[in-house]
Amino acid sequence: MSAVVSELTTATEAATEQFAANLGASFRGGEVVLLCGELGAGKTVFVRGLARGVGADPEAVASPTFVLLTSYPGRLTLHHADLYRLAGDGDERELGLEELPGPGGVLAIEWAERLAFLPWTHAIRVRLEHAGEDERRICVEDVA
Repeated sequence: MSAVVSELTTATEAATEQFAANLGASFRGGEVVLLCGELGAGKTVFVRGLARGVGADPEAVASPTFVLLTSYPGRLTLHHADLYRLAGDGDERELGLEELPGPGGVLAIEWAERLAFLPWTHAIRVRLEHAGEDERRICVEDVA
């Protein structure tokens, strides 16, 4: 079951990143962020903002499409997974995501719709959509 927590439209990439930074600043550890949206919707930009919010270096964040999982140290460790190359048939289990984020970390998963299962009792789903040239529609939902 999910409940919409916040819905907004940002006009620029910087505004999308700032919204994510504000969200990340509120995190205390143990949060799981499921990012969904088409290619180019702003998922990596959102993760860059989360990095800033949890005290990690936002400049270090890049789409980990070939690495699949990267961790960035900060006030909280940001674990950044990208499931784009996975088939969605459970092969993400080999990454050990169910053991993350831990009490001192945050887990952000791009292409989360490819997860075959959700092992966490609580997560935040962020849906990003194109809403114009640089505009993005962002919907944040609690997933229980």
